[in-house]
Amino acid sequence: MDQYQSLFEYINRLIPIDRDEFEKLSPNFHFQKAKRKEFILREGEVCQAIYFILKGSFRMYQINESGQEMIRYFALEDKFGTNLTSLIEGSPSMEFIQAIEETEFLKIHKTDFFRLVETSPHFNKVYRNILENAYITSQKRIYKLQGMSALDKLKWLNQHYPGILTRIPSRMIASYLGITPFTLSRLKSELN
Repeated sequence: MDQYQSLFEYINRLIPIDRDEFEKLSPNFHFQKAKRKEFILREGEVCQAIYFILKGSFRMYQINESGQEMIRYFALEDKFGTNLTSLIEGSPSMEFIQAIEETEFLKIHKTDFFRLVETSPHFNKVYRNILENAYITSQKRIYKLQGMSALDKLKWLNQHYPGILTRIPSRMIASYLGITPFTLSRLKSELN
């Protein structure tokens, strides 16, 4: 049960679930590990799973025509991560999912997940939460972060992802914020 404890707590925060009910659902999730820099999904592949991070982190990113990485999302502990568009449509992914650190996670295949969404009020709530968070995150990225100064972007990131500046490489943080690594380095000193 230890490897499922974080998932139990996540679901229980959304909608109370007793251990017996959780025990019926948890076998659909499979424990896996990824090495640092290991790809979970590559551009062009169809996403077939949803991942719940136990320890470590993933990044979701694209490479633009100029060869620059454009990071869309960091999935850290107690967060789900997937490529929702590819998962839902069954279309080739337009992005990569890669472990940033040694990462432990629970993986659920999309058919099992959507079956649970249809049959379990708990997973219906989990799915709604994933969709709502994805929407809110994209809206904040589009409207809020674009209008902020670089320093305010960094403050926002530090507030919403505590400790991320010491865990995630600076070049990835800079890509996520849409600033240069040099600007990030300069701004970090202004945070204190």
